[in-house]
Amino acid sequence: MAGFFEDKRVVVTGGAGFLGQYVLDGLKRRACKNILVPKIEDYDLIKLEEVKRMYDDMKPDIVIHLAAVVGGIGANREHPGKFFYENLMMGVQLIEEGRLRDIEKFVAIGTICAYPKFTPVPFKEEDLWAGYPEETNAPYGLAKKMLLVQSQSYRQEYNFNSIFLLPVNLYGPGDNFNPESSHVIPALIKKCVDAQREGTNYIECWGTGSASREFIYAEDAAKGILLATEHYNGSEPVNIGAGFEITIKELVRKIAELTGFKGEIRWDSSKPDGQPRRCLDTTKAKELFGFEAKTDFDTGLKAAIDWYRKRI
Repeated sequence: MAGFFEDKRVVVTGGAGFLGQYVLDGLKRRACKNILVPKIEDYDLIKLEEVKRMYDDMKPDIVIHLAAVVGGIGANREHPGKFFYENLMMGVQLIEEGRLRDIEKFVAIGTICAYPKFTPVPFKEEDLWAGYPEETNAPYGLAKKMLLVQSQSYRQEYNFNSIFLLPVNLYGPGDNFNPESSHVIPALIKKCVDAQREGTNYIECWGTGSASREFIYAEDAAKGILLATEHYNGSEPVNIGAGFEITIKELVRKIAELTGFKGEIRWDSSKPDGQPRRCLDTTKAKELFGFEAKTDFDTGLKAAIDWYRKRI
């Protein structure tokens, strides 16, 4: 598919964000001449008139929809209504306006939070509808999941080429380290590094540490998304992951070791663990568009730690 992006006008919503920077880099390496990023200060994509104006101004051939209102367990608990409404309205209106303009392709990015709370491990795409998501992030997960329903129904009725991808938890340089909204890896890196700088001899972690998670380096996830954009034109959702699992307790130990934090780790079991386990079956991504994650977990964590240290 050499040259696939070269003369395409590609809109990347959320292109100024964490994953977005890696998708933009990937597009540049693929010689894409027209990369368009609707910045939040210029286009409020929750409002239909702003979505229409963005399409009128940018005239995309392809839309890669990365933009999302996201956060960790705490943010999901505090803003379930906001996370549901804003994620749903952005996605639904972007897909509908893309269909009306007969764009070439729409790439919808879902979330691992769409899976049922007790999905058998590893998560297979066909298990996506086998139960209700974990309660703390269900509004966000279900809002994103509706884009899969829209994608499939629009393909069936209008022959609209929309695909739906399910990336697992991201990490890497450029992540969000704001303690109010960050996910687990940047939150733990910040706690360990800040404790060292401030001379604190302990850190506090949510839950019991028994839950497990899978993580994918953001640059790898971007490669998966661009490979799917080039090669995949099917209706079924596809996981984008690294295919491994680590408990939060093991993760905390690993980050403490890599940052050099030697203090006490205190667990606040009054706080939720979130979904009990997360680990994806990544077979389909390899079969359908040749994607496999390449970055070693320790290597990726060191890069994220170094990035944060240079910015404090």
